[in-house]
Amino acid sequence: MKVRAAAPGSRVRLLAPASPFDRADFEAGVRELERLGFVPVYDDRVFERQTYVAGSAESRVAQLSDAWADASVDVILAVRGGYGSVQMLPFLSPPDLAGRPPAAFVGYSDLTTLHSWLGCQAGMVSIHGPMLDRRISAGPSAYDQATFLGSLTPAPLGELAPDGIESVRPGEADGPLFGGTISQLLGSLGTPWAFSPPAGCVLFLDEVGERPYRLDRMFVQLAQAGLLARAAAVIVGQLPMCDEPGGAVTGRAVVAEALEAFPGPVLIGFPSGHTTTPLVTLPLGVHTRVVSGARPRVIIEESCVVG
Repeated sequence: MKVRAAAPGSRVRLLAPASPFDRADFEAGVRELERLGFVPVYDDRVFERQTYVAGSAESRVAQLSDAWADASVDVILAVRGGYGSVQMLPFLSPPDLAGRPPAAFVGYSDLTTLHSWLGCQAGMVSIHGPMLDRRISAGPSAYDQATFLGSLTPAPLGELAPDGIESVRPGEADGPLFGGTISQLLGSLGTPWAFSPPAGCVLFLDEVGERPYRLDRMFVQLAQAGLLARAAAVIVGQLPMCDEPGGAVTGRAVVAEALEAFPGPVLIGFPSGHTTTPLVTLPLGVHTRVVSGARPRVIIEESCVVG
């Protein structure tokens, strides 16, 4: 199920499905959305606090349901990640949209839980893109404005070849794009909401702050759970803060070794999710081509927006 388009003048509903946030950062993000021409909307529930999460799970689910029920809202934008989205799963049900396309859901990190639920359980596309906290609030130095805005239009994003991506395994393959933060994907296994992408998918895998041996363990589990076998291609993020102190062992080297026998193309260093450079937005659930070799690139061949 594709989403409706958004452009300057569209209303963007701000939600906090995971951790609470800094109010000054929130207000800076509101100003940046207004600079882009959007109309940010929210209610006082977004400021709720319950220990380390942004209000009760029931309240956060109600806010998400209200946002999807509001026909005037074109985008649902998460304020920040952290922790808490997984608490919502037992209370979620696919939105009743009265025949209209849903608003686009945008976020990353802990919001991988909701991306997985949307793609694997609810049958909806979503957008792995910048959140308000420390991304949109920091301006274009922290997020790629062109792909963020472009992901909300009926035109496919096309070729993405940002600086820093490397070819690990050569080749070319295509399929629908699924994925997110690895620890969130693995945490779903064994639950009723397990990450279960279709065979032949393009798998995007992002992580932050995990030491190399932990990354190794994650990729062993991805393989043993059969998730790597479902993928036609793999795209790995930048893996910030994933090296041993001093850099004797790097996260990238460990992941490259873990994927050395993968039969399809593998890219590493793609700047989406946790990045040290502006975050590039990726629409999830849409047809994507991966080309690995002398000129590595990702080609988004389908829009997540209803044409």
